[in-house]
Order: sequence, then C-alpha cells, then structure tokens
Amino acid sequence: MLRGPGGASHGAGTSIATTGGFVEPTGRRSRPLVGRQAECERLNLLIGAVRVGKSQSLVVRGEPGVGKSALLLHLMDNAPGCRVVSALGIQSEMELPYAALHQLCMPLLGLLDAVPQPQRDALGTAFGVHAGPPPDRFLVGVAVLSLLSVAAEEQPLLCVVDDAQWLDRVSAQVLAFVARRLDAESVACLFGARTAGAADELSGLPQLQVGALNEGEARELLSTVIRGPLDEQVRDRIIAEAHGNPLALLELPRSLAHDELAGGFGLLTAQALPGRLEDTFRRRLAPLPPDTRLLLLLASAEPLGDPVLVRRAALRLGIKSAASATAPAADLIDLGLRVRFRHPLVRSAVYRAATPEERMRVHGALAEVTDAATDPDRRAWHHAHAAAEPNEETAGELEHSAGRAQARGGRAAAAAFMRRAAELTPEPGRRAERALAAAWASEEAGAPEAASELLTAATAGPLGPLERARASLLRAQIAFTSNHGNLVPPLLLQAARQLEPLDVPLAREAYLQALSSAMFAGRLTQGAALLDVAAAAKDAPPPPGVPTLADLLLDAVALFTGGDARAAAPAMQRALKASLDGGIPVEEEIRWLWLAFGNAVAQWDDTATRRLSEHHVRLARDTGALSVLPLALNSRIMVHLFEGELDEAETLSQEVDVITTATQIQVTNYGALALAAWRGREPEAAELIHVSRAQAMKRGEGVGLTVIQWVSAILYNGLGRYADARAAAQQASADPPANGAARQWAPTELVEAAARCGDQDLAHQALEAVTETTQASTTDWGPGIEARSRALLTKGHQAEELYREAIDRLSRTRLRSEAARAHLLYGEWLRRERRRLDAREQLRTAHEQFTAMGAEAFAERAARELRASGETAHRQTIATGNHLTPREAQIVRLASDGLTNSEVGSQLFISARTVEYHLSKVFAKTGVTSRTGLGVLLSNS
Repeated sequence: MLRGPGGASHGAGTSIATTGGFVEPTGRRSRPLVGRQAECERLNLLIGAVRVGKSQSLVVRGEPGVGKSALLLHLMDNAPGCRVVSALGIQSEMELPYAALHQLCMPLLGLLDAVPQPQRDALGTAFGVHAGPPPDRFLVGVAVLSLLSVAAEEQPLLCVVDDAQWLDRVSAQVLAFVARRLDAESVACLFGARTAGAADELSGLPQLQVGALNEGEARELLSTVIRGPLDEQVRDRIIAEAHGNPLALLELPRSLAHDELAGGFGLLTAQALPGRLEDTFRRRLAPLPPDTRLLLLLASAEPLGDPVLVRRAALRLGIKSAASATAPAADLIDLGLRVRFRHPLVRSAVYRAATPEERMRVHGALAEVTDAATDPDRRAWHHAHAAAEPNEETAGELEHSAGRAQARGGRAAAAAFMRRAAELTPEPGRRAERALAAAWASEEAGAPEAASELLTAATAGPLGPLERARASLLRAQIAFTSNHGNLVPPLLLQAARQLEPLDVPLAREAYLQALSSAMFAGRLTQGAALLDVAAAAKDAPPPPGVPTLADLLLDAVALFTGGDARAAAPAMQRALKASLDGGIPVEEEIRWLWLAFGNAVAQWDDTATRRLSEHHVRLARDTGALSVLPLALNSRIMVHLFEGELDEAETLSQEVDVITTATQIQVTNYGALALAAWRGREPEAAELIHVSRAQAMKRGEGVGLTVIQWVSAILYNGLGRYADARAAAQQASADPPANGAARQWAPTELVEAAARCGDQDLAHQALEAVTETTQASTTDWGPGIEARSRALLTKGHQAEELYREAIDRLSRTRLRSEAARAHLLYGEWLRRERRRLDAREQLRTAHEQFTAMGAEAFAERAARELRASGETAHRQTIATGNHLTPREAQIVRLASDGLTNSEVGSQLFISARTVEYHLSKVFAKTGVTSRTGLGVLLSNS
C-alpha cells in the first residue's frame, strides 16, 4: 500500500525514496487510485502542458485524509522525464523563515550562478548563506522564479509542496508569488493543502478540490484492506463513519479487534473527522512500550526528520535501541533515510497524547543535541519549549534568533521568537520591552491583531517614556495596516509630540509620517486634519545634524501645505535638489521618493517629476521592492498621461494589476482610472470609479476620492459635459490642500468647466487657486497652465496673447496633453471669434495630437469644433504596434533599449525564458527578424 506524508494513498504500491522531507518515486508505475479518475486526468493534462513549455500551477485541496498526498505522488510517479523537487510543510516549523523554501530549492542551489546577481544575493541572504540587508520577500520570489526557470531549461521541472497549510508564512508568500508569475518556463507548481482559510496565501491560484468517495468507491477501497469475510452491517457502519474519507476507510478497521469486525461490537459512535482519525492513532499508541512512545514523541517534536538527530536525542533520554524497531512495526512512522510519520495526524496525535512534562523533556533533549553553531534558531526554539518557567538565558537566545530572522527578512519568525522571549523574561521591565519589540515585529509581518495584543501587554508593563512614545507610533501603524488610515494622523501627531523631548530625529520622522498620512486620509480624516498636522509639523524642532531627505521634505511639505507656496519655495527647492542630486541611502529613497515626487508636482516641475518617477520605478525594480513598485508605477503613469504617452501608461497600468494580483498588495490602480478618463471611455471609467471608491472608503483613503473626482473632471471636460466636470472638479478642489489633484490639477479643470458653464465667479475663484502655485513655479509648466486658464476668463487681444503664451510655454515641455489642450481651447476661442480659418489650424493640430495619443474624447471634441468651423476632420486611427499585447509592447520597449532577456525579466519580475517566449511571438506576428528591428517597430506603432 502506497502511503505518503500528509495523506494516505488508496492504490497499489511503488518504491519511494525520501528527498527533502517529501517523497519521489523510483520508477514503478502505480495502479489508478480508487475513485480519482477525474482528478488524475486533470493532473495528467497539467503534466502534458508543462512538457510543451506551458507552466502550470495547481492547489490540490481537501480535508485531512482525503488523498491529496496520494494524488501528488501519483503525479510524480507518472511524470517521466521531469525533474522533481519537493517540500513538506511542518507545523512546528511555521515560525522558521524560509524553512520550506530552502527545503524545496536545496537540490537546485548548484544552479545559482545562472541567476542575476541581485536575485542571487537576496536568495543567499534569505537562506543564511551570507550576511546582507533583509531582502524584500518578492525579490526572493523573483530569484526563486529565475532559479526554477534555469533548472527547467534542461528538462521540465515539477515542484511539489505538500501540507502547504503549514508552510512558514514567508515561504508561502514567495511560493504563491512564483506560482502566479509562471508563464513559459516549463515549470509546474503543485500544492497539497487543506481547505482555504481567510489569510490563505494560495487563494486565487487554480484549485482542484478533492471530495469524499461515493459509497461504491468507498466499498471498493475498503475491500482492499479487509480481504476476509465481513459482516455487512459492520461494513455499512464503517462506510458511514468514514464519510467517504479514504484514510478513515483504511484506518478505522485497524482500530477494531477481529471479533468486533466480525460482529460489530465495540464500534464507536460517529464523531467529526479528523478528530476521530486522531483518536484512532492515539488508541494505537496505548499498547506500545513506554520507550517506543517516547521515541515517537521525540520524532514528533523534531521538524527536520533527521534520523541522526533523533537517535542522538534518544540516547540523551536513555531510550533503548529496541524502540527503534518497535516504532516502525506499529506502522505509524518510517525511520529510514528521513524520519517520516505515516500521516500528519499521527504526528499531532503523538504530540497531543503526551503530558506537558514529557514534551518539555524531549524538547530539552533536542536542544542539547542541536548544533548551536549551525542551527542556533532551532536550538533556541527547543529550549523555549523545554522551559517550565521564565528563564533569562533562554529568553536572550530567542532574542538573538529574532534578530537573525529579521536580518533574513523573516518578520513572522522574528515576531514569534520575540513573543516567546517576552513570555520567558523574568524581569517585568525587560519583559515589557520585549513584548513591544514582538509587537513591532508582528506589525511588520502583517499581523496587526497579534501586534495589538502584544502592544496591550507591553503598555501594561513598566515602560519608560521613550518606549511609551514608540508604542504610540506602533498604535498608529497598526491602525494604518488595519485599513483605518483616517484614524492615523492624530495618533502620529500624539506620538511626535511625545518624542520631541526624547528623540528629535524620531519625532521629526513621526511628524513626516503624520503629514503623509493626513495627505492620504484627506477628507476622511478623523481628528487632526491636514492643515492641523501641517501647522504642528512647521513647529517641529530642527534636525540635530545634517538634514536628511526626510528632514528637508518635512520642512518643505509642511510649509507648502499650510501656507503660501511662494514662501515655501526655497524649502521646496532645497528638498527637490537633494532628491535629484543622488547620494541618498537606498532605504530612505524607497521610503520617501513618492513624497519627493509630490514635491516636484507642487512646483510644476515637469523635468523633475519625470526624473523622479523614472528613478522611483527603476529603484523599486532593482531592489525588488514590489510593495513599493505599484505606487511608483502610479506616479510614472500620471507623468506619461501628461506627456501624451497613453500607450506607455496602459502598459504600466497592466503591470500594476499583475503585481497586485501576484502579491495581494492592497493598492488601488489610480493610473488605470486616469487612463480611462484621458481616453474618454466612460463605461470603463465608471466601473473603475465604482471599484476605486469602495477601496478608498474601506481603507479610509480620502486622497483616493479626490483623485476619482479630478479624473472624472478630465473625463467630462473631454466629453464636453461641462456641468458634470464642474461638479466633480469643485468637490476635488474643496478637499484638504495636498499637492497634486486637490491643490493644482482639479482647480485647473474647474477653471475650464466653470468658464464653459458661464459660471464666472467660480471660474475666477478656481483661477486664484491655480495661481497660488503656478506663480511660485520656475518652469514652463506652471506659467503655461496659468496662461491657458487665465485666457478662458479674458477677452479680446489679451486673451489671444495668453493662448499663444500657453501654447509656446507648454510646447517647450514634453507635456503633449497639456499643449494639445491649449491648441483646442485656442481653436474654440477663435471659432467663437468668427475667425474660422485660424480656428481650423489650431483645431486640426489639436485633433491630430489627441488622435495620435489615443485621447479619444478630446479628439472627438476637436472634431466637433472642426465641423462647426466648416471643415470635416479626417478620421485617423492609432497604430497598434502590429497588435502587440501590453505585455509584448512592454518587453519590446525594454529590449529595444538594449536590455538582455535576463535584465528585462528582472525589471518585469518574470523569467528570462518568458521574455524569450514573448519576443518570439512578437517576431512571428510582426515579421521583425532581430532585436535591432524592435525600435523601428515601436516608432511605427
């Protein structure tokens, strides 16, 4: 009978060998599994797809004992020619960072030299091969994707992970990311897992639900276990109690004596699985000798499955050698090359059946035999489980383990180590400090509920003033990550004030965070609003040393937000220069470049906005900071839209969707919404507005509502629905005066909409808002916008001069959308002045430019004006790059810049093999025969 880890099979046997905690077949074919023909066919189709270069991912789900492992083993047994790597989730290893990922990748580490350097470094740091800064888990994911792709170049690769519900969190996140990014690598990622929970990392991947066997299939399987005659009533009772669970059908009869099988006496009443199965295994433990039970307990507490380690611990406990023979004979465990329980329920049954004293005893033995030099974290973890009372030495070990886990990017592990360290700390003050550290680690690990619980424990202890201020900071952070962004500004403001006399740099950082969060919360802020925070931040104590980028941004943004833009201009210029000059630590850039971009927007500096948005995207790609990349891409998309590069904006917008889907990061794709507005596609924009508004309200993100109304004003101005545009722009302009949508772009739309509606008073008010910032600008963008806006409210020769100034200034920038709108407004004014020939020239220019961009509504508005002037606009279409998909167009753009397949893959978080696959499709559909022709292809699109 074939039995694998994590589930029981119900087919004929095959020889297996253990590798990395799981199993791989040694060559003989197994018979079809009873009742699983459809599931096996699904797996066979999956392998067929992988053989022809189509990567696949699948999560095989079902209750314990339903046969998930048997299906995975069947897949492995029927995949000749495929290389197989495997891993097994172990419940006791859930707190050890990258444990399962290391297990899976270990056989492939000899191929690491073929992985790009930044990815190779990240993987080496994560696995503890060398020291380095904590790697972003998504960069580790890209590294694993590259490694699997390299391995699959020789033969298709099958990655099998069983008991995935017990993966350590960071391994689960990385593997889920990899599974979502697979494309053309000839790799299959298979997971066996129980029913999905609320925070299941594998949700969204293709699923194969394995259900119970029907009655006929259950009878067939039962007959393979009980060969002799069986009372029909007993058979019916076993089948009824098993509920179609294969493992139950195999195990329940084994718990009954021969006379019970014959007559039905002694059968237990039905109870829920897997509790019933675990009870069955516990009953099988009872008659075993004490040494055998202790050996089984020792194996259940040792997660590595290392037989040498188990034997050494057994000697420490005085377990007689005979136990090593008795335990396998009970058919509960395999003590071969790797220690393997027949089923995870056996492991849990053994561990639960032991007394607390017995558990502490075996953990103590395991701690003693675990090498402190090569595996200090597992040693500390065993010591923690062996501790009967608070112990500072053990707590100190755990604290060191937390530091090592943090350095590898294992934030969940760091939180677990620190939590247990706090529990074992005897001194109250030190215990409170460690509880606070555990709370910070839990928050960073994405567990706000656990962080809140630990924070309550920490603040109940004797914390000092600095620690209490840091606790206030953490309380604000928990509110933010719990989707209560509108509650954050007053909490951060409170923390900043607490920190002022204690830690000035940290206080200034708290003020900047408060300012940033107030900008995000916008109109939804509960408590201190943006202007209140800005006023407090202006009075923050000066930095004690050389100002950092964060220091300069704090001074600039506080002055700009809370006062006159011209008075803030010197501070804003200093911050802008620092953000452009370079030499800023990478971690600081990653954290604050979005605000530096906003500072450039506030100054209407189009060159700086382009440079900073490009740098932000490049930096996020190079460092693998996928949690930052969607925000950077949204900024870059806005620049592309102002520059009339709508196709480029669409490519990046689709990348945002891919990344947020792959990583499950909660970021709204405002770039997609703005793109739909610029294209003038009202149904698409309406759907995106509905989704975006719901997301903004859920997260307390008032800035999202401002952006929605600003882009709605663009949409309606393009469609010529000026009353709707006026309403939307008026709402956005009334929001807290953060840079960008509320303070600059929405008032510009409001001037145009109100002027077209004949609402002169409102238009003049909006113009005043525009000039507050444009007159502090030193570039052509700000004065150009001011001239265009002022012309709408001016008559005669002066209006014409303003329109020409706007066109002249905006044409000197790369802002094609802004320049085209100036031509359109000038042409409309000329037509109303009855200068039709002059109007046609301007309207024709506007129509051609909008059409080339793909700004369909504005192009149609220009066409209507042309028809009104007596000329019919020639219908033009935009070349589509020979029908390239957005992903193909993006790859072509990067490849035409001279990047290698590996470099393109690193930027787009896909494998080099996938890049090669998409380029081959481009060559086939376009007729281009080499990479040198790709630039021409784009220029003709």
